[in-house]
Amino acid sequence: MNPLFAWLRSQGLSGIPREHWISAAIAGSLVLIALIAGAVAQHFVGQPLSRAWKGRLTGQAEGLGARLPGIVRHGTVALILVVLINADDWPALAAAPIGLALGAATALVALATLRGLGIPRWMAWLVAVALFVALFSHAVGGLRPITATLERIGFDVGRRRFSMLSLLTILITVIALYALVRLANRIVAHWIGQSRGLDATQKLLSQKLAAIAVVVVAFFVGVDVLDIDLTTFAVFSGALGLAIGFGLQKTVGNLIAGIILLMDRSIKPGDVIVVGDKDVGWVNKIGVRAVSVITRDGKEHLIPNENLMTQPVENWSYTDRNVRVRVPVGISYASDLKLAQELMLRAATESPRVLNSPKPNVWLTAFGDSAIEHEILVWISDPEGGVGNVRSDVLNRLWWLFKEHGIALPFPQRDVYLHTVPPGGDH
Repeated sequence: MNPLFAWLRSQGLSGIPREHWISAAIAGSLVLIALIAGAVAQHFVGQPLSRAWKGRLTGQAEGLGARLPGIVRHGTVALILVVLINADDWPALAAAPIGLALGAATALVALATLRGLGIPRWMAWLVAVALFVALFSHAVGGLRPITATLERIGFDVGRRRFSMLSLLTILITVIALYALVRLANRIVAHWIGQSRGLDATQKLLSQKLAAIAVVVVAFFVGVDVLDIDLTTFAVFSGALGLAIGFGLQKTVGNLIAGIILLMDRSIKPGDVIVVGDKDVGWVNKIGVRAVSVITRDGKEHLIPNENLMTQPVENWSYTDRNVRVRVPVGISYASDLKLAQELMLRAATESPRVLNSPKPNVWLTAFGDSAIEHEILVWISDPEGGVGNVRSDVLNRLWWLFKEHGIALPFPQRDVYLHTVPPGGDH
């Protein structure tokens, strides 16, 4: 007698037909081959795909790039095992290792994909465990008792029954749709961002409209998959309308205002606008609720979209990015006026951020009490870089030019006249 079957007889397992043990051995060997194929796919497909993903989709679906080799590996194993388990009517003893490997591989694919899309850990693990239990139980023929037990545990609300099975199905469906929405939004955002026929504002508007469209499509897909009667939303829609009318009108107003801002392009990402009375900042992004404006001090202001629609806004780069900077300068009355003006023009021209066209100019503005007052007028094309540093650079260059050529800077002067009073005169 074969030593293996003698050992099985000693363990009380001799009732299992020999053919089943042979099928189990074959199934185990095929599972091992599938695992090897997965490792090969990871090396030759997963790693190049990961590098291509990171190179082309930088900043999109950030966590998926590093997880793609593992996803390809376990996905290949799962695909091979799905074909294998449906290729023959395996006995339970042989189906067990196939189902175990298939459930584990599918669970790992789901876990890596969901975590790569930023889905919370507990949601990802819930889906992974549910897939493992479902696939393994189906492989060994034990899924029906589990579903029947979950169906018995529940409660009735009117004519509708909510069981553990239905609640679990709804939760997993919602998580899957949420993950698909995140993935679709990132791929669409990248595709729109790579379009050369749209400017930055049109790209941002298209991305936001596409995101809304994806959510709407996912909602109706979820309703269809879960077989939800839309008439049940009648009361909910009425309550939502009241909530918007009383409590969410500002939020909805800001959302619509943000879309209008992107459509009329009055304020675009990268524009330089005046925040409040003095602070100048550049528009970082236009969000659903507010516009992010960053000042030169590094402070980020979140201005509601509605405010930018209803209040005056000073936009330095609405139609033209060129901005004129005024640099006040005063010189002594004893200085050579023509030479001083030439030096002012030279200091402005040599400043690296000052444009050659329009050309810098020097204006004599007033004869002051102590100085001949001038204004150096220069143009820059990058106002987001600040204007104070342009004045500083021009004045620094002018200081050394004045010292080199003997141009004196003014200081307050007062003439005091002393009169001698003759003896015996009036005091």
